[in-house]
Amino acid sequence: MAHEKNHDYHILPPSPWPLLGSLAGFVLLFGAVLYFHDVTPWVMIAGFLGTFYVMYGWWSEVVAESNVGDHTPVVKIGLRYGMLLFIISEVMFFSAWFWTFFKHAMYPMSDNYPAVDGQWPPAGIETFDPWHLPLINTLILLCSGMAVTWAHHALAHENNRKDLKTGLIIAVVLGVLFTMLQAYEYTHAAFGFDGNIYGATFFMATGFHGFHVVVGTIFLFVCLMRAYAGHFTPESHVGFEAAAWYWHFVDVVWLFLFAAIYIWGG
Repeated sequence: MAHEKNHDYHILPPSPWPLLGSLAGFVLLFGAVLYFHDVTPWVMIAGFLGTFYVMYGWWSEVVAESNVGDHTPVVKIGLRYGMLLFIISEVMFFSAWFWTFFKHAMYPMSDNYPAVDGQWPPAGIETFDPWHLPLINTLILLCSGMAVTWAHHALAHENNRKDLKTGLIIAVVLGVLFTMLQAYEYTHAAFGFDGNIYGATFFMATGFHGFHVVVGTIFLFVCLMRAYAGHFTPESHVGFEAAAWYWHFVDVVWLFLFAAIYIWGG
């Protein structure tokens, strides 16, 4: 009884993760600069591994806190706000790629890329047919989003753990399938990353989205493993909510990419 809480807040003990995360992020950025200048890729790889280690360790502690009841209603609100702000920052990130694509599409003149010469896509660029593989990938991602929604409804409204697991399995499998088809599409592209602004913008926008699909798939897979471990209840499943929000964000971004880059921009 001496240690019983009489407030809604979770007082965190001293943690090394903020400092380690800052150092790993700096090493990752510094290493990326070295790699882009053809010095060495190993500093960037070390920074990435360090960042991944911090993410694993920090989030493992957050999961442990949720399992022992430290995530009170007030703490859950903070976690939801944090995830919401993160998604908003991601919206701003992708807005930059849409901005540069629309700018070059509507004003296709550039001193750095004289081959554009008032034409979009630039002369010699053979774009993808949006109604073949891109359309299939769109349907795959939408179906995965529906599977996540089904899993969330099964947990939050019915406490049906069987459907929770089934929905997550379907979502993860479809996420992996999307990534494989995206990689297959890249290997059959009739244009490259360098040498033309269309290819650079296309691969940066769709490539970063593909990276987010990989991250989201891992996110959902972790939720699946937690579901098998007996985690999540209808009243407490903030981690799964965050994964679902992130996955739906990935879905929406792809719809804009499909409409803007594959259909309109092609």
